[in-house]
Amino acid sequence: MNRALQWKLIAGFLLVFIAGGITGAFVGGSYIRYHFFELHHPERIGGRMKERLRAELNLTPEQLEKVSPIIDKTSAQLRDIRRDTGRRVRGILADAHREMAADLTDEQRQKLKQIEERHRRWRHHHFHDHSEEESSPAP
Repeated sequence: MNRALQWKLIAGFLLVFIAGGITGAFVGGSYIRYHFFELHHPERIGGRMKERLRAELNLTPEQLEKVSPIIDKTSAQLRDIRRDTGRRVRGILADAHREMAADLTDEQRQKLKQIEERHRRWRHHHFHDHSEEESSPAP
């Protein structure tokens, strides 16, 4: 086997390896995005519950129609619990930050406010969290 053919084979194997890696990264990224981000939308929990129960229990359309109001009620209750828990967590963190601020320098307090604002923007962007506007006390 001559040198040119060896290099062509090596290059071909490398290209196939790289293409496989890119494909794997794309498929893996899609999988992770779906399972770790798409599943965390509370507004979709009712639909996912219905679909899972329909598939796993082999529900008939009539059965699905009967259990749908129960699932909708459960979904609403879970959404309310999640919202209330989020408010409580934000309140506890805000209290902790207020307590900590007493021991911080002006520069550190400013950085803490920047951290809070960055987190607020991230939460709003990722979770479309409007409860902050509803319940945030005036500073």
